[in-house]
Amino acid sequence: MSSRPLVRVLLAAVAAGALVAAPLAVTPAEAASSTATVSTWQPRPAQYTQTTTIKDLAIPMSDGVKLRGDLTLPANADGTPIGAKVPVIVTITAYNKTVIAGGFGGTLAGADPAYLVKRGYAQLTVDARGTGSSEGQWNAFDKREDQDSAEVMTWAHQQPWSNGNTAMTGASYMGIAQIFAAAGRPAGLKAIFPQVPAADVYRDVVASGGQIDSGFMPLWLGLVTATSVIPPAVAGTDPQSGIGALASHIGAVGTFTGPTLVKAIAGQDTAYDGPFYAERSPINVISKVNVPTFLVSGEYDLFQRGTPLLFENLRKRGIPTKLIIGPWDHLKGSSGAEVGNAGYGPLNELQLRWFDHYVKGMPDKTLDSDIAPLTYYEQGTDSWKKTSSWVGSDRVASTWKLSGNASNGTPGSLTTGATQDGTATVLPIPVAGLCTRSTNQWTAGIMGQSPLPNPCLDDNRVNDLAGVTFDSAPVTRAVRFQGPINAHLYVDSVGGNGMLSVAVEDVAPDGTVKRLTGGWQVISDRALDTSRSRYLDGKLIQPFHPFTKAAEKPLAAGAVEPVDVEVFPTGASIEPGHKLRIAVQAFDVPHLAPTLPQLLGSLTAITIHSSAKYPSVLTIPAIR
Repeated sequence: MSSRPLVRVLLAAVAAGALVAAPLAVTPAEAASSTATVSTWQPRPAQYTQTTTIKDLAIPMSDGVKLRGDLTLPANADGTPIGAKVPVIVTITAYNKTVIAGGFGGTLAGADPAYLVKRGYAQLTVDARGTGSSEGQWNAFDKREDQDSAEVMTWAHQQPWSNGNTAMTGASYMGIAQIFAAAGRPAGLKAIFPQVPAADVYRDVVASGGQIDSGFMPLWLGLVTATSVIPPAVAGTDPQSGIGALASHIGAVGTFTGPTLVKAIAGQDTAYDGPFYAERSPINVISKVNVPTFLVSGEYDLFQRGTPLLFENLRKRGIPTKLIIGPWDHLKGSSGAEVGNAGYGPLNELQLRWFDHYVKGMPDKTLDSDIAPLTYYEQGTDSWKKTSSWVGSDRVASTWKLSGNASNGTPGSLTTGATQDGTATVLPIPVAGLCTRSTNQWTAGIMGQSPLPNPCLDDNRVNDLAGVTFDSAPVTRAVRFQGPINAHLYVDSVGGNGMLSVAVEDVAPDGTVKRLTGGWQVISDRALDTSRSRYLDGKLIQPFHPFTKAAEKPLAAGAVEPVDVEVFPTGASIEPGHKLRIAVQAFDVPHLAPTLPQLLGSLTAITIHSSAKYPSVLTIPAIR
């Protein structure tokens, strides 16, 4: 039976919210909002008119497992390979290279690789261990898979069609694989170009604030599983390898995928941070990466928190590094279709420029003057800003104090001046978060795929009624900030637990509420590791919580204690006449769900206190 109908179904699932994305059209409104200076650099033309692909090459790993890769080479007009050795661009995917290449009229992993191939590169796309046509069992970035990534690069470096120089591309999973491969320092690797990669997978996406990501994680695990149980493309040419691979892929459902998810929901070991996630987090190996790295991130991306941390580490160590942060969810960040709005050219041209310089060694004297180390989109002004570092010397900690009473529909105050004592009770409303940009963000961009207007993406005021809010007075001059944010809230809880879902928002003069960013924190997981937290001017702007079973501690009856909520970083400007708002709710559906042991404690009211004794504050990294 043909697998084409199944492939189409799976491709539809990918488009609905997976870790890869088809190219997306730039809307006129988004294109018009860009104010960055256009680069004068011009891409070189194609050297070759054709490409040719060799399917399912066997790539032997050191433990005997064979991975499979599709190799695309530059070709002459008659379709024959050019015969010359060329640099090799490698992409390692867990989403089945055959599925990605098999429909939808284009690549699902960013720029079309043919663009680089026609300019004198080879493209090698490899199925990760236990996925697609590759043998073995998938364990999602365990040490063996990370070793595979480096071994794939070594293999590509040694092949007769390679000139010995290699590079890597790809988004999300494929971006993470680049970090692990580069950390292995394989011979010949000259540069990487990761789009929307994670840093700390537990805090970035698995369990924001200590609750389980029920929006994205089941979707992602299901996607990898579904694309892994399609009969391997190699089954017809190498039946033994194909049948063995399929058996291993099916077995992984019961030995890895299923148990990982079930244990997390049950509040067992994978519900907490520890060795399992440390092994799978690029932030723990990024200090070993020493090749030029060009990163793409999104302000509404799954890895909004993590990608800038990778940039910061590389930049501080003097590794040539660039980062573009756009107004993108995961699908848009993965496609890279709107990267050109930053003013440096489209994704394929940026990759060409990066690789021509660092892989082919072509001179590019204006590369660094044309492209800033960090370019980000500023919400509020809808403009692109350039800077040299993450949380740079132009930032100052600005503290906004919660003041007075607040209730559903009646905001309290947010001020830098004198305060009034007050309380605000946050009720457990299990639909809070449903009609927000958060839903789109944590389903990887599903809502953003519709061409129809969606008020849930543009106005948060209805959702804010499911919690309490604190508003500043209309500002008289712009309040600009960029980077991580902390909400330091004094709370008590009827049940001793619960979850604080915090949104930082912009309230326009007409009452429209734009969600700028969000953060989440389970009260019982409030323990703070000050040695790993980030401070600015002595004030906390990025708390680090251990999220371990040992550190977990519900509130005692009647106790009022501070909880620091890590609000994910963003860049924004509250323009004159607008208000800065902090909104607090007890749920963020469908993004987060309590584990079974947390469930009862999540269904109780939480009271926020604001007074001289209990100074609840929002601290932002303001731009001087």
